[in-house]
Amino acid sequence: MSPLLRAAAACACGLALVACGTQGPGTATAGSPSERATAGSPAGPESGTPAPTAPADLPTSTAEVAVERGGAEPALVTGVRTGRHDGFDRVVVDFAGPLPGYTAQWADELVQDGSGEPIDLDGDVALHLLLTPADAHTEDGEPTWTAGPVAGSLEVVSRIVKTGDFEGRVGIALVMTSRTPFRVKEYTGPGRLVVDVRH
Repeated sequence: MSPLLRAAAACACGLALVACGTQGPGTATAGSPSERATAGSPAGPESGTPAPTAPADLPTSTAEVAVERGGAEPALVTGVRTGRHDGFDRVVVDFAGPLPGYTAQWADELVQDGSGEPIDLDGDVALHLLLTPADAHTEDGEPTWTAGPVAGSLEVVSRIVKTGDFEGRVGIALVMTSRTPFRVKEYTGPGRLVVDVRH
């Protein structure tokens, strides 16, 4: 082949390679699955942007709560605990044995169950829990819960008062300055009532 023909052949081959193009491994071509997955996708949030938070689950009702529950054996109150949470104060009543029935209602005046002696609320109001059938003492008469705790670390509940432990009824008053939404939840294993009072 003459030098002129060899040069023409090389030129034609080079033009064919340019027209076809070359593709290395891992490169997406138009219309490929990987390009369709990314083309037009919205950009993710910028780094450091906080995720939106859901509204807090807070109590919304001030209405009386009443749950009837019969039982041959009274539930035994073993203690009362408190804790302050974001948006509400929490009071937990612990039990040995099954959960009792209960009412939770607002009161402007309270009396000591059994004696009828008035309980001084100092002008405040109380969310009164009445547990039945329930005891806060052993068969020998030893108290399993006396009163309190002092609610100094809470925001709306100023003190907790034992209003009675008489004939299968235990009374617990959550004293505060005004009525506010609350809720009562039941838990088992061990048994407990959880009362949340909104700030």
